[in-house]
Amino acid sequence: MSEFRALFEKAAGYAADYRDAVSGKPSSPHVTYEDILARASVAVPETGIAADAIIDELAALSKDALMPITGPRFFAWVMGSSHPASVATDFLVAAWGQNTAFHGPTPLTSAIEAVAERWLLDLLDLPRESAIGFSTGATVANGICLAAARTGTLNRVGWDPDADGLFGAPPVHVLIGADAHSSLYSSLQLIGFGSRRLTKIATDDQGRMLPSALEAEIGKLSGPKIVIAQAGQINTGCFDPFTEIAAITKAQDAWLHVDGAFGLWARATGSRRHLTDGIELADSWCTDGHKWLQMSYDCGFAIVRDKDALAKAMTQWSTYLPSLQQGTRDPSNYVPELSRRARGVPAWAMIKAYGRQGIAEMVERCCDLTVRFCNRLSVEPGINLLNDPVINQAVFSFGTGDAPSRRANTERVIARVQKDGTCFVGGAEWRDDWAMRFSLTSSRTTEADVDMSADAIIAAWRAVQASITK
Repeated sequence: MSEFRALFEKAAGYAADYRDAVSGKPSSPHVTYEDILARASVAVPETGIAADAIIDELAALSKDALMPITGPRFFAWVMGSSHPASVATDFLVAAWGQNTAFHGPTPLTSAIEAVAERWLLDLLDLPRESAIGFSTGATVANGICLAAARTGTLNRVGWDPDADGLFGAPPVHVLIGADAHSSLYSSLQLIGFGSRRLTKIATDDQGRMLPSALEAEIGKLSGPKIVIAQAGQINTGCFDPFTEIAAITKAQDAWLHVDGAFGLWARATGSRRHLTDGIELADSWCTDGHKWLQMSYDCGFAIVRDKDALAKAMTQWSTYLPSLQQGTRDPSNYVPELSRRARGVPAWAMIKAYGRQGIAEMVERCCDLTVRFCNRLSVEPGINLLNDPVINQAVFSFGTGDAPSRRANTERVIARVQKDGTCFVGGAEWRDDWAMRFSLTSSRTTEADVDMSADAIIAAWRAVQASITK
């Protein structure tokens, strides 16, 4: 047996052992960060050790130290299950070691990424002339799209930000919903747009941008403008009214970007597609592969209608690199990195694994299970459902007192649920409440998992009430 085969089989064995057992593991690690740090903090090794010993050591360190994100009852954040097809494909991608930047040196992985791009545009029914940058995740994907927006809007007024920078450039006005995800602010900072320069647009009680508020604010502005809408608010899961927003932005010659990190996948379904009506009128869109496409970490998709604006904002070249060829698709034209793994390959694999019908059924099932979960909890006295569960997100508070008492109750319930270990949920601030946030994004979750988790949360709430009345 070759050294490669023995080593890779050992690593695969440990990986399979973990995934076989993850459904029955407690909902959070029993070993703390400090514990691991103490065990791993040794002096820099003076000499190397065998690779198989490293794998053994890492497996030992991982015991009781991994959050079961890939399990069926992890509901704290919007995270998929890292489907076995994606994990196995990632093994191959890592073993191949193909730096997928240019199609000439890496024809296989570059071509597969091109096919995955075409399939994604078809599945999401977005303008087929669009280009997709395969990034590390939604934060970078949003940044890539917004860099293209910066290029596109400034080019329209005769300024080239990619050649001349932003010093002395006409100011670009960015309008964003008041309940946009915090990662968007990070994306905007990366491209030179500070948070204090943004115009926040009022939202309704679910977090949807109000078109009337957008129209009022954008009408006060002149010059280049970018509007950021969202498909799937991180707490409520709501969708902005894209048709109305698109009409307003078009009238103002503004660039419309949609953050659809998970919500964009509703477009691939039959029952929830209507939530995305008008989204195709935007100029750019962002979504993640490691959420509802169930890819392993990390992969995001930066989708831009104006392929030239995206390439201009991203493309780099040096004399040692392959010559750029007109009309060809080089993966690095659409992302900021030259050194990049072949993310398009596991994306291609997951679309092959599910197919159009399987993706639609999986997303719809997650949404239906979320409704089931909400129905189970909301009939329990004192558990307050704070949103309309339109897709896979739900937020709950506990008790009928004032905001501080509801917060205290909710924190106690969350702590009890996490300690119990049946499922893992987390907290989030929503309007005047500190809420328990529920996100069902795993393809592995079943009705039994939902019912078991609902029972555990109800039991935790009853125990909190009992402790208060003592």
